[in-house]
Amino acid sequence: MAEDAIATLDSVTKLPPDHAGKVLVAASHGGVYAAYLAAAARVRGLVLSDAGIGRDEAGIGCLAYMDALGTPAATVSHVTARIGDVADLLARGRISRINERARALGCAAGEPCRDAARKMLAGTPPTRDPPPYAESRFLFLDGPVQVWGIDSNSLVRPEDAGHIVVTGSHGALLAGKPETAIRVDALAAIYNDAGIGIDKAGISRLPALDARGIAGATVAAASARIGDARSAWETGILSAINGSAERRGARVGMTVPEFAETVRRSAGRRSIR
Repeated sequence: MAEDAIATLDSVTKLPPDHAGKVLVAASHGGVYAAYLAAAARVRGLVLSDAGIGRDEAGIGCLAYMDALGTPAATVSHVTARIGDVADLLARGRISRINERARALGCAAGEPCRDAARKMLAGTPPTRDPPPYAESRFLFLDGPVQVWGIDSNSLVRPEDAGHIVVTGSHGALLAGKPETAIRVDALAAIYNDAGIGIDKAGISRLPALDARGIAGATVAAASARIGDARSAWETGILSAINGSAERRGARVGMTVPEFAETVRRSAGRRSIR
């Protein structure tokens, strides 16, 4: 099969409808929801970033998920290529983990990302849809400044402007573009650092958020499951913050609820002045 049957995307959340039967290389984290989106598109094979692997190995959850559907899958090591940048995955990414279907096609840990994708062209597209999977939005704290949990940055809404969003997404800009940090002017936004990784890609949203006056922070991948905002809220520990967050009183090492309350108190003080 021709190499033009390999599709590439910076984010699997932007998956067009014409990718059925292709091998997909996407620079998203390798969690279950990313795998679901790819499986729903009936891809032939899948390569994602391992996002630092992280708590409960959430960053490679795609592997077992795709194995169950009979589809080869692999992840690229976050220390070899920037998460959120598919051109970098293809240029210098090295495979960190593979599933059994990929192993059967000759894929191996340590090989270049592009080589693994080529081997997956020998696979067969799935013949059934994946089980339903729905990401969620949920309200953690109500009030003048609300705190919303969203499992993906793609779920942010216009009405989130001026509020705090706790996302399950990685903290990397897509292809290094500042405008991809977040679509609205939230008061604060929290992401998963995806192991931080090469070129500190996993925290590259933070300066872009700072330039817009948005308090930005990441939680350590080892402390919370990537792709899971509830996990960030319940167990996430801040690994990095930007200047806007620091000026509002945030500190590395805080829990996510502590960060949210600190930012909310800061917003209340400023509204009184």
